[in-house]
Amino acid sequence: MANFPRRQFLFTAGAAAAVSILAHGCSNNSPSATTNPATEVSANAPAVETSKAKLGFIALTDAAPLIIAKEKGFFAKYGMTNVDVIKQTSWPVTRDNLAIGSSGGGIDGAHILTPMPYLMTISKIVPMYILARLNVNGQGISLANKFKEFNVQLDSKALKAAASKAKSDQKPLKFGMTFPGGTHDLWMRYWLAAGGINPDQDVVLSPVPPPQMVANMKVNTIDSFCVGEPWNAQLVNQEIGYSALVTGELWNNHPEKAFAMRQDWVNQNPNAAQALLMAIIEAQQWCDKLENTEEMCKICSGRKYFNVAVADILDRFKGNIDYGDGRKKENFAYRMKFWADNASYPYQSHDIWFLTENIRWGYLPKDLKIQEIVNEVNKEDLWKQAAKAVNVPDYEIPSNTSRGIETFFDGVKFDPEKPQEYLNSLKIKKV
Repeated sequence: MANFPRRQFLFTAGAAAAVSILAHGCSNNSPSATTNPATEVSANAPAVETSKAKLGFIALTDAAPLIIAKEKGFFAKYGMTNVDVIKQTSWPVTRDNLAIGSSGGGIDGAHILTPMPYLMTISKIVPMYILARLNVNGQGISLANKFKEFNVQLDSKALKAAASKAKSDQKPLKFGMTFPGGTHDLWMRYWLAAGGINPDQDVVLSPVPPPQMVANMKVNTIDSFCVGEPWNAQLVNQEIGYSALVTGELWNNHPEKAFAMRQDWVNQNPNAAQALLMAIIEAQQWCDKLENTEEMCKICSGRKYFNVAVADILDRFKGNIDYGDGRKKENFAYRMKFWADNASYPYQSHDIWFLTENIRWGYLPKDLKIQEIVNEVNKEDLWKQAAKAVNVPDYEIPSNTSRGIETFFDGVKFDPEKPQEYLNSLKIKKV
């Protein structure tokens, strides 16, 4: 297996972390008031080796399945009665706490950017497993209000002249993403490159913790950012900027976050790992029911989770998008999904795309044995086992490790059986 440079992977932006979050008002600080947790262990719960686990999450709406599994009692229902769901301040902190493990005061698993378990395994920080995908869609690329005059939306070409001028004035435009090589970094890079903007030469990309995106935009530290909700909606609600697009428009039903755990924890506690996965699958099904949306938003908006107004979460969860530039859409097809359209299933083909894009931008070596590392990290077999244990019908369990050829907004196609062919077709890249 090729070795990913550890020093490069450990890179973070300290300057961005120094900017404090501007917390928006929170109208609900007691999630337990709206929950109805299970009180008895289910008859089909596995005989767990331990009832304890520490799971991390970032304040992003796609962490909802972990939060709901805790607050609605799904973890306890399957014998995991001592699960802590612990807020992390950034993705580097999540990574470091996973490396430490709960025995050292860290965590055992997490809501995480899909590429991170691969980067952590390849760089030998700590071997990881991906047990489930947590959601598809639901992220956004937003810009400061000053870019409205350029009408920058799905096509980033409208930004190219402004980026060129800023670069020639030696004041390049600054773009925030959440972690080098992570999903938000890759969405931003794909969008810019599709419009002829080289993300490594024409602008500056910097990692910023998700909860600090809006604060950084407000003080002009960044001109644009890519992140999950509720931060795009909060930016619009505070009239600081607008959303150029939501990422489902770049790639419909694109994979996003994952539920991942340390390999050693899963290997030592296979039944407990299955119990956690059973609870998360049930939570994903619960989250995807429209009748549960308002309760989910009230729970997640609470102080110990997102600490934001319910209004910053609710509309986009429902698929009602106010872009902040006059465009509004209701019942949007590109809303975040937790269960529908096989959102929970960890397709290997999607992991192959993430690794290929990391090769594209120089985060991983071009001779990486992609399928070998996917076979090690992706545990779709455990997902199927857990799904059957909670009586997911056969027609909702994919029979193929691949979702097939994917088509992006610019017409580019990705065949997971021919990643090198895809890479060769791209005009802007590092390799």
